[in-house]
Amino acid sequence: MNLTIRQLRYVCEVANLGSVQAASKALHISQSSILAAITLAEGEMGARIFERRPARGVQVTPAGERFISAARIMLSAAMEFDRAIGDLADRVPKVLRIGCFEPFGALFMPEMLRMYIDNVADVEIDLLEGDQVQLQTWLGEGLIDLAVLYDIGSITTGTMTKICKVPAHAVLHVDDPLAARDAVWLSEIATRPFVLLDMPQTATYLLTLFDILAKRPDVRFHTRSYETVRSAVASGFGMSILNMRPIGRATSDGQGIVRRPILDELPPPSVIVLDLYGNAKPLFVRLFIEIIRRFFREVGPAGFSVCVEERHSSLIFN
Repeated sequence: MNLTIRQLRYVCEVANLGSVQAASKALHISQSSILAAITLAEGEMGARIFERRPARGVQVTPAGERFISAARIMLSAAMEFDRAIGDLADRVPKVLRIGCFEPFGALFMPEMLRMYIDNVADVEIDLLEGDQVQLQTWLGEGLIDLAVLYDIGSITTGTMTKICKVPAHAVLHVDDPLAARDAVWLSEIATRPFVLLDMPQTATYLLTLFDILAKRPDVRFHTRSYETVRSAVASGFGMSILNMRPIGRATSDGQGIVRRPILDELPPPSVIVLDLYGNAKPLFVRLFIEIIRRFFREVGPAGFSVCVEERHSSLIFN
């Protein structure tokens, strides 16, 4: 067929997300480019891959299911080829395709990637921000070279390299009586209305923290945005629990909210780098892991408040 690997990725992303608009936003390309890839694929195949549903996105046809299944095999093979070539040629690619857990995009990724470029090579950065599930899908389909995320939920794709652990902490309105405390208990948090960072796997992880109490808080505000969580807490909708804090040059919280460590013994998640190279990581991946570790050691602690006890430290290195 006359489709490129890139065009196959476009078609698969439409199938994954259910609409051309969503795929365009996720891939940071025009809808016309995606539509052209779909038209070419359907012309080559002689059958429709998607049924267009006005205002409801697209639905994959039976013929389309077969095409998407074959395309995913091709994308996996292309990634395998790229890995083999990367192994043979110890070089940094011209375009570094990184996926990250969406809140990381504003909290530290640009500054960390600046350190990578300053220390390694002047490369073009292509950063895709998504949830924990999307990142694994993008990695498996070859849309990204590696991903930076948490080790929460099911990690079924690639090889994990742990960077550091980031314990959960409470985010409260400055006028909440608990804000005057040095640290808080989950049982106290559970009495407050809750603002939930409602992303796949993330929401489950956050609410599961309360299972040791057999009582979950009353969720009053749902959002997929880290920034909106901060804004909602500052606006008096309730309190929240987060893991990552603003570090380095990231935008600070402002005067409306405070952060406090949690006294309960909770298993902290780790920030991880996920890739498909296993033990044969090419140079650019090894360098990326080295730089992100150095970034958190040099920049992270300065931006993380020191908690009341060592076991509540805001950053724990693996």
